[in-house]
Amino acid sequence: MSKSPTVEDVALAAGVSRQTVSNVLNSPHIVRPKTRERVEDAIRSLNYRPHAAARQLRTRRSSTIGIHLDPYAGGVSGVVLDRFVHALTEHAGERGMRVMLYAARDADDEIERMGELVDRGEVDAIVITGTFRGDPRTGWLAAHDVPFVSFGRPWGADDVADPAHLWVDVDGAAGTRAATTHALGIGDGPVAFLGWPSGSGTGDDRERGWREALSGVGEGPRWVAEESVDEARRVVGEAVAAGEVPRAVVCASDSLAIGAQLAFVAAGRDVPVIGFDNTPAAEALGISSIEQRPEDVASGALQLLMGSSGTIVAPRVAAAGTAHVLVEPRLVLR
Repeated sequence: MSKSPTVEDVALAAGVSRQTVSNVLNSPHIVRPKTRERVEDAIRSLNYRPHAAARQLRTRRSSTIGIHLDPYAGGVSGVVLDRFVHALTEHAGERGMRVMLYAARDADDEIERMGELVDRGEVDAIVITGTFRGDPRTGWLAAHDVPFVSFGRPWGADDVADPAHLWVDVDGAAGTRAATTHALGIGDGPVAFLGWPSGSGTGDDRERGWREALSGVGEGPRWVAEESVDEARRVVGEAVAAGEVPRAVVCASDSLAIGAQLAFVAAGRDVPVIGFDNTPAAEALGISSIEQRPEDVASGALQLLMGSSGTIVAPRVAAAGTAHVLVEPRLVLR
């Protein structure tokens, strides 16, 4: 059984001293870029992994990233976040980091839990999900100088040029814009949008893409439903009964798309429906959907937190040289 590579092996491969390798691992900013790159190449080629316990004692870091585990939502919800957490754990392991899951009932409870983890030195950074306008979690993390990145934008006045914190998100508007553009090439009549009540940052962003695609073409009906298959089925069923039958429907989620599909089938109408999230449920029912690519979101989150150095950066300082990553979704047609 071959032994695991050591710091000495890395130093020999890179042609540097043992201390230089240690500096690259623990204080990369003090190492010249060319030397650091040579050491990082040796680390990758040898598949070197620092001993976690020894490194924690030496650097006073836990090599751990904390993330909230959302409660089980049932139905078709939660699939994207499940994939994101899985990908984050896998990619973090490749960088010598671990992921710690913690539970919380609401934002205030999560802040208390994050405070406990930070005070005990159990995490070096936090990844939060499901951001919203006025999110108290981001304010707490920033006030306490805790490195963090969010899956979800800050929803501020200018999230791109002057973001409140590091963030990575899916370009929801680009997804619904592509879906609406595709729908405009199907048959005749308006393209409807079935979305959540106004006020949700994510929902409003997805609605914006639909409106942008229709600009200069004409308007379509905007139907509103809560995140429920039954509610979506009722709303669309009532619209069809009133004679409002579009050429296609773009939806803010797969749950809404499934409800719309069921309503059209019950009414004997063949209307194309496009969902959002590309869940297994949508795939099983043959519903086209927009793929969020949460694996790319996870990779972007770690790139913002760590770059290629393998070290968590300070709050609001992106290791990747930018403060946000916007992932382009993919339209999956069925």
